[in-house]
Formats: sequence, structure tokens, C-alpha cells
Amino acid sequence: MRLIVVSIGRLKQGPERELAERYRERFDDISRKLGFRGIEIHEIAESRARDAATRMTEEAAAILAAIPEKSVLVALDERGDNIDSAAFARHLGRWRDEQAANTIFVIGGADGLSPDLRRKAKLRIAFGSATWPHQMVRVMLLEQIYRAATILAGHPYHRA
Repeated sequence: MRLIVVSIGRLKQGPERELAERYRERFDDISRKLGFRGIEIHEIAESRARDAATRMTEEAAAILAAIPEKSVLVALDERGDNIDSAAFARHLGRWRDEQAANTIFVIGGADGLSPDLRRKAKLRIAFGSATWPHQMVRVMLLEQIYRAATILAGHPYHRA
């Protein structure tokens, strides 16, 4: 199964990009043995529309265009479920075992994800009730993906 992170906005050079890349590389090191084909990152430019509804609609169209057929869609959304790392790992493991071709994680822009896109998601997750900048959400998501792989592999990284 291939994992794809589709994110509105670019991650500029700096500590956030370095940390995101570190977790992506760590996942790549362990992922092949677990039946995953690595992580791809697709960055989509933020809409320049004047109003939030139009921005969300334009960004949703760009996100949907980047999603291949037969994909599991996971929305990172502040209104999503707060799940622990073990439950996140179980979801990834189950989709892999069900032979889903792709799992797509979508991170919205400043206005969030369109309601239509959120409804299409098989899972909606939040990293707590706080609002996070998309750069931090990407780092936290990549860490959780790596952590999920270590849980599935029985590696001691996760000590819960």
C-alpha cells in the first residue's frame, strides 16, 4: 500500500521540513518489510480566492484531482476523532491487509477542508482540540505514520 500526504501549502526550508523529512525517511526504512511502499508528499498551492467558501472549494477540487482511484481517504480535521497511536496503527494495518492500493491523508489550508471532502473521508482525525498550522500537522502526521509502522513491526519506539 502506498501512503500519500496531500497538503495545501508548501513546507518551506527550515526545522519543520527537516523534521518532516526525518520521519518520512524513518518510515521508508521500516515500511517495505511491512507491506508499505513509502510516503509521497503532494503540495498544492493555496487558493487566492477572496472568500473562504470559494478557497475551500478550489482547494478541494485540487485535492480530489490528486487522489487516485481505489484510495482510502483520511482527512486531518480539527472536528475529527481523537484516536490514539495504537488505533491509528490498526487502521493502517487493516487497510494494508484489505489490499487498499493507497491511503491518502489530506491536510487543508487556513480555512480547513470543504464539507464535501470531509464527508468523502473514511476516517477524520484531529490532533487534539487545538488548531494547528498545516506545517505542524504534517510533521505530527508523519511522526504518527512512522509510529504506526513501529507498532505494526513490534519495534520498541512506541512505549505505551
